[in-house]
Amino acid sequence: MGGTRRILIDCAILFGVGLVLALVGPFGSFAAPFGLRLLYWLAMSYAGYFLYFPAMAAATALAPRLELPEPALWAAACLLATLPMTAVTWLANFVWHAPRWPTIEEALAQYRNVLVLGTLVCALFWFARQRHRPETAAETGADPAAEPGPAALPRLVDRLPPHLRAPPIALEMEDHYVRVHTPRGSTLLLMRLRDAVAELDGTPGALVHRSWWVARGAVRGVRREGRNLRLQLAGGIEAPVARAQAPALEEQGWF
Repeated sequence: MGGTRRILIDCAILFGVGLVLALVGPFGSFAAPFGLRLLYWLAMSYAGYFLYFPAMAAATALAPRLELPEPALWAAACLLATLPMTAVTWLANFVWHAPRWPTIEEALAQYRNVLVLGTLVCALFWFARQRHRPETAAETGADPAAEPGPAALPRLVDRLPPHLRAPPIALEMEDHYVRVHTPRGSTLLLMRLRDAVAELDGTPGALVHRSWWVARGAVRGVRREGRNLRLQLAGGIEAPVARAQAPALEEQGWF
């Protein structure tokens, strides 16, 4: 239930955000009683989460596909998600004011105010995500395609054709074969997956699915499809994550 745990943690953080905003009373809300301010800002915090979170998740998933920096896509997603959030805020502001259509200047000012708060909260969540994201070869400056010395290569590499001999990115079971993915390409070996994993000689990684082993340093991101997760790996490879494995992998910081 790693996804549920993540949402519960996010909701706890948002409760703190709403409490701080109620205490500060920005944008003229301080004149209202504290109880009403707290209810208003908590409602706005949780409404914002369920508007911004899908946009941020889409930005994270699209970044490796489009080969664009994730912070830039988060910024673009924040700009877009602020549009519906501004409408929600305008409706909620009937708590303070009588209903009426805003002028262009009032609508732009409302959008600006929502964007400021939305950007700050999104930045908070983005930095929190980075602290729990596994460090990859790209982030450390290492070249995942670079070949280490012979002593550093696991035994499984000796089974590969010479032109493919490099640290494996992933192992994929196909019937009675194992497909070995490397930065140089892939090939099939006639062996069991568990025997292939044993010949990796302790290479950091995990069995993320009954038919997939993934190297820890090859993970570039994660794509969510409802309750299903897929790890995005170097070389454009995607590996499914078994639901039973997801909580343990999330605890270990894989995503």
